[in-house]
Amino acid sequence: MSIKRRTVLTGSAAGVVSLTSGLAAPAIAQSDPIRIGYLPALTGPSSSTGVGINRGVQLGIDEINAAGGVNGRKLELIVRDTQSEPTKAVNAVAELTQRQKVGVIFGPVNSGEALAATPLIARDKVAMLHPCWVDELIDVKKYPMAFRIAPTNTQVGGGANFYVADVLKLKKAAVISDTTGYGTASVNTYVPMLKAKGVEVVYQGHVDAANPDLKPDMLRMQSAGAQVIMPWSVNAGFLSRILNTRGAMGWDVPVVGQTTLGSGQTKALLEKPENWNKVYSNNFRNCCYENGKLPARAQEFVDRLKKSKIEMGDTLLWWIALGWDGAQMMAQTFKAAGTKSDEIVAYWNKVKDWPGVYGTVTWTPEQHNGFPDREVVMCEVNSLKDGAFNLAPGYSS
Repeated sequence: MSIKRRTVLTGSAAGVVSLTSGLAAPAIAQSDPIRIGYLPALTGPSSSTGVGINRGVQLGIDEINAAGGVNGRKLELIVRDTQSEPTKAVNAVAELTQRQKVGVIFGPVNSGEALAATPLIARDKVAMLHPCWVDELIDVKKYPMAFRIAPTNTQVGGGANFYVADVLKLKKAAVISDTTGYGTASVNTYVPMLKAKGVEVVYQGHVDAANPDLKPDMLRMQSAGAQVIMPWSVNAGFLSRILNTRGAMGWDVPVVGQTTLGSGQTKALLEKPENWNKVYSNNFRNCCYENGKLPARAQEFVDRLKKSKIEMGDTLLWWIALGWDGAQMMAQTFKAAGTKSDEIVAYWNKVKDWPGVYGTVTWTPEQHNGFPDREVVMCEVNSLKDGAFNLAPGYSS
């Protein structure tokens, strides 16, 4: 059974959007595929996010095409693997916008690559759907054709900082990241926010994700009196080394930070299962268990994934849901508004309360960040089941 999704748009009738209804397409376009530029990181050190998102994107596109496409036209992904490298993303942008002439680009899916690619996509006047968090990626004046289908870094950091300061009531934090654009931007954003909440940052640093020995940095954190470690990276190897080193040191402090802390890839790299105890990662209310149950929309999506035999053991539900939501958003936009970048942007500027599996989205001409604050939460990573987690202790409905 398909998931029914209601799109509420300013100035238009609300209703269930069916991608396979019989609206006629122009004759000249009936047999032409609708081409979507797509920039996932499927390989490289920051590929865990990209692999998960890609499963959702591919499932969504396959389902839409199997049901007849959009107005009789199939969707075609023009995929270029950024390989977790900004230079690869930059090269791919030129091909997608200038050679392939796509009307929309989904991605890049990692912020480091997106920081390099976004100005070029804006220059070429192509609509862009962002799954990344770094705040600077969305600016309606600099990048008027870019929209975010995810929370901002400020929202994500705010969720983690709230948990440390207001729920755990800790006063001294160690904040660490890798040296990627995402990692450094996160630390630079979150440290002032922590300080504003009265938390003393006793250690702050950027470390090469390939560094095999993190013990010197961890000892500095410990000697400074850190009561919590807050790591920001999408690199599962880097995060697992933090957790393994904490375990080897016998240092019983909580770890609060980025969602990849709870990924199956990180779990697979742990030296001991208990190294996942007292670890709390960012997550999203629509993809978390509360009182033992997922929200109805998420449970239906999990059932769909199982039926389609989509692997979830090495990834996270919200990553797959984000990719699926992106495919649905683009398809519904093509159906309602057309496939040209200016048509896409005009439609997106009116989206209100769009109910994704991953999150609810609202955009306006003045605001292209559309994720609600209340949907950004923390979870217990050692409760992983079907790619989802229990809400961390301390949250209420």
